[in-house]
Amino acid sequence: MNKYIKFVIAAIMIAAGIFLMFNRNIGWGIVLVILSAIPIFLFFKNEYILLAFWQLRKQNMQKAGDWLKHITNYESQVHKSQYGYFHYLQGLTLAQDNPAKVEPYMKKALEYGLNMKHDRAMATLNLAATALQKGRKQDAQKLLEEAKRLDTSGMMTEQIKMMKEQLKMPSMQKHMHNPNMRQRGKFF
Repeated sequence: MNKYIKFVIAAIMIAAGIFLMFNRNIGWGIVLVILSAIPIFLFFKNEYILLAFWQLRKQNMQKAGDWLKHITNYESQVHKSQYGYFHYLQGLTLAQDNPAKVEPYMKKALEYGLNMKHDRAMATLNLAATALQKGRKQDAQKLLEEAKRLDTSGMMTEQIKMMKEQLKMPSMQKHMHNPNMRQRGKFF
């Protein structure tokens, strides 16, 4: 649903509430005016994003992804303050199935902005993981330090510690040698 339709629904509810108050149904009019706050709230916080967060809290990534699929055009359905969280949730739902596709979503989420520090820490941690997978150790180290700085509550200390251990390990491609291959000398 377009985000501006929610304002129209709220205006109709307020008008109906005032009409009921003038026709001596003051109680129902007050209830309708109070209930008109729901569409106004849903203008700023998209209902599909809220439902996706609820499913994410239950560790159900499949249903969270299904709720996010209801948002077909995020620019017309979601308020600007929620653009970052839309991309953040898209990246989190794809993280288990397609870790290579997470990077653009997390970059967009950080670009649009996330309100909570632990959300920014999780996004930078995911970016560090993809940088480590692609062999960019310096970028991964910088992103890990930023994630550690953002993680003030200490929720991701184990993941950061584990990724730092992975950074210390040598990359296998540089150090793999086949013992059956003949040693090549300077002149062969």
